[in-house]
Amino acid sequence: MGRGKVELKRIENKINRQVTFTKRRGGLLKKAHELSVLCDVEVAAIIFSAPGRLFEFCSTPSSMLKTIERYRSFKNDEFKATTSANETQNNYQEYLKLKARVDCLEHYRNNLLGEDLEPLSINELEQLENQVEMSVKQIRSTKMQVMIDKLCDLNRKEQILQDANRNLRKKVQEAVITVAAEPSQPAGLLQRSPINDRSLQIGASLMSNGFIPGWI
Repeated sequence: MGRGKVELKRIENKINRQVTFTKRRGGLLKKAHELSVLCDVEVAAIIFSAPGRLFEFCSTPSSMLKTIERYRSFKNDEFKATTSANETQNNYQEYLKLKARVDCLEHYRNNLLGEDLEPLSINELEQLENQVEMSVKQIRSTKMQVMIDKLCDLNRKEQILQDANRNLRKKVQEAVITVAAEPSQPAGLLQRSPINDRSLQIGASLMSNGFIPGWI
């Protein structure tokens, strides 16, 4: 009579669970030893029991750490290779998306320039026409705003120049008034002494009578 199929689930009975663990642990380690001998391969098995006891087997007893390090190195290389392959695949997918986007934009640009319009339907042509009209309006609006900004800037510069001109004119007027208020020569040189005027009158009278004083 054949052996019944054992249901794979946790054995609730503690004693039965321990007996099963002991038997199957021994069988597993025995199979690992047989595999390493028969096939000349490197085998390592590590088992921790429920209480935390360690059971292990290695085809070369002194190289368990070496086998573990080899396993880690292999997994790291495998991870790097997988990551590189995934990155390459992702980059290629991203490239395809970008290429499709660029092709779409180039086609749309050609349509805006009036090229490649034959495949377009009436609705697509109407949408393109509306888009062109909106673009023209936006360009005109932007152009008008730029002109207004430049005009405001020119008005501001003109106001600054006018203010500077008024200030300069004011300074010139103040300078002219100051120069006009100051005398050009000392007062003593402009006014003649009464004594000198009298002497000149006497000398003129004597000369008219034919008498010339000796001091002349």
